[in-house]
Amino acid sequence: MAITVRKNFTVSGLSCASCAANVEKTLSGQPGVKSATVNYASSTVWVEYNPEATSPTGLRNVVQSSGYDIITDEAEAGQQAEVTLRASEILKRKTIGASLLTIPIVILGMLFMDFPYANWIMLFLATPVVFWFGRSFFINAFKQLKHGSTNMDTLVALSTGIAYIFSLINTIFPHLLMTASGHPPVYFEASAVIIVFILLGKLLEERAKSNTSSALKKLMGLQPDTVTFVNEDGSESIMASSSVLIFDLLRVKPGERIPVDGEITEGGSFVDESSITGEPVPVEKVPGNMVFAGTINQKGSFILKAQKVGSETLLARIILMVQEAQGSKPPVQKLVDKVASVFVPVVIGLSLITFGTWMFLGGAQALPQALLAMVSVLIIACPCALGLATPTAIMVGIGKGAEHGILIKDADGLELSHHINAIVLDKTGTITQGKPAVTDWIWNTKDSELLKKIVLSIESQSEHPLAGAVSASLRSENIELLKIEGFRSITGRGVIASFENTEYAIGNELLMNDSGIFLTSEDKKSAYQLQEQAKTVLFVGVKDKIETIIAIADQIKPTSAAAIQRLTQSGIEIHMLTGDNEHTAESIARQTGISNFKAGCLPEDKSDYIKTLQQQGKVVAMVGDGINDSLAMAQADVSIAMGNGSDIAMDVAKMTIVSSNLDAISSAIELSKQTIRTIKQNLFWAFIYNLIGIPIAAGILFPFTGFMLNPMIAGGAMALSSVSVVSNSLRLKFKKMTVNP
Repeated sequence: MAITVRKNFTVSGLSCASCAANVEKTLSGQPGVKSATVNYASSTVWVEYNPEATSPTGLRNVVQSSGYDIITDEAEAGQQAEVTLRASEILKRKTIGASLLTIPIVILGMLFMDFPYANWIMLFLATPVVFWFGRSFFINAFKQLKHGSTNMDTLVALSTGIAYIFSLINTIFPHLLMTASGHPPVYFEASAVIIVFILLGKLLEERAKSNTSSALKKLMGLQPDTVTFVNEDGSESIMASSSVLIFDLLRVKPGERIPVDGEITEGGSFVDESSITGEPVPVEKVPGNMVFAGTINQKGSFILKAQKVGSETLLARIILMVQEAQGSKPPVQKLVDKVASVFVPVVIGLSLITFGTWMFLGGAQALPQALLAMVSVLIIACPCALGLATPTAIMVGIGKGAEHGILIKDADGLELSHHINAIVLDKTGTITQGKPAVTDWIWNTKDSELLKKIVLSIESQSEHPLAGAVSASLRSENIELLKIEGFRSITGRGVIASFENTEYAIGNELLMNDSGIFLTSEDKKSAYQLQEQAKTVLFVGVKDKIETIIAIADQIKPTSAAAIQRLTQSGIEIHMLTGDNEHTAESIARQTGISNFKAGCLPEDKSDYIKTLQQQGKVVAMVGDGINDSLAMAQADVSIAMGNGSDIAMDVAKMTIVSSNLDAISSAIELSKQTIRTIKQNLFWAFIYNLIGIPIAAGILFPFTGFMLNPMIAGGAMALSSVSVVSNSLRLKFKKMTVNP
């Protein structure tokens, strides 16, 4: 099977949804291209292609041949922000220049029509507005015409060009189409104002669109430009972040951003990880703890060993996921794309029908009214609002999720999430912490301090995970190590070692029996009570007596029970699947309020369980963190990975909760509801605007009210519709999610 690569390119020359559809169609039709998805709101395209069949240069050539362009050179792409800023400044100057010339045209055309040589003055002022400040519309329309396609520029060029030429003829030959008022009809003010309104609309649209990707810009700004290297001789030097390699030692000072993912080797601090996880409380970091690029060191200073750099850091992966997600399309967009691809030709057809109807029914003023109506239809029907309706809402919604530690891989997952009515939770690492920790110490000795030192000294020599949990618990008390002799590990039972000629056994009941240490009825009662809570019990035996009972468990996350209760109250069924035993599963389910659970599950069992739920008509989300969950996650309608889990789980998942906090699932579902609601609102107004606007522009009200829509008003309304759709999407940024993850 051919290997494909997926890359994101910046697209230039897009002016409406039809342009996006044209570029998408052009790329999709090329040999070797598996898929192409254009995001009009961000002016980008994701292309998945076979590098053996085509190349970025080949893709660029074919796009250029259709009248657009894509940036494939990395150096050129790096300068794109500067190019965009320069283009925005040029657009701003065009808008101001066109406005300054248009104001006197409007004053003359509306208030001083009898002013000597008024038409010639308006002609003199309107010409640079239409053909200099508005030249891009005519150039782009001509490019599209050469390739047999149309877009918004076609509508603008046709409408303003027709209005200008009609006015030019009436200025040069004033008696040709003289009206009853004694004035030949001219529409210089209409052609100029249309250009100004569209330029102004594009300027406002560009600014609004830039705000929709503000979350991504914030993420990109989190990585520092320079780092402090710790050299082999202990000296320090300042270098560029891009020069960091794996295993380099870096000093992070108070208040600095952490440059790469790594492990603290010396020192400690509290780190603000809110930019990555959404958690507002700084997290304490000590030697052995991981820290992540983009997070902020608080007061302490520490040295870290780089483990992931460049594109491999968690921050870089988050940025890539957000970029891909913002460029993806939900199913609802497919209808919009189909409409956009035929919209401009249909509008041109409607404008010609409008012109013909007025010429047939317009009477003495047929030609002026026919031209007026045709120009108004061409202008008001611009599909910009339609093209912006979905992608702007998706960009804001996914960006907002990223700011709250919810990474959404694609728009499909975002759209489906608000339909979820059944959630399947993996136990280990999802509901629980995913690692064993000591929960209880029961002491049968008066000298517990000495015994702690002995236990730590013995367990620190063992590699067993349970021994690691015991050691971690005691190390937090800064206990000193003692000299231990005769250490030996007994598989399936525990460890035995000696201190000052006294033998100590640490392990399960079998080890105690083998060592001649028998449990009293009180010891057995305590152990049974702990085991009923799904805890693993270890005993510390000395001579013939149990000195200490240690309980170890994979503890339930502090927020899990409340999060599960909240989801249940919202009408969602909660199921728990685990490979653990029935006893442990029942205990965890009881403590978290889950009534549906299944123990002893293999990966295929989890997948089959989800299939059964789907056959019952459920929209199922699977939440997991491990490789063993990936099969079930692939089967689920919506897959959600915990951020502390495996890379495979996150690759499969449509959504990742960076903080691994189940509370975030409620927030993700609410975010989905808000985003889809916004998309529907945008599409409603975009469609209804055209459904109402086009007939009015065509003059449907004239027989009843005598009202004819002025092309200037049509131009203003068209610009306002695009800005209003983007503004409605931006409202998402300020809406509160049900739960703050």
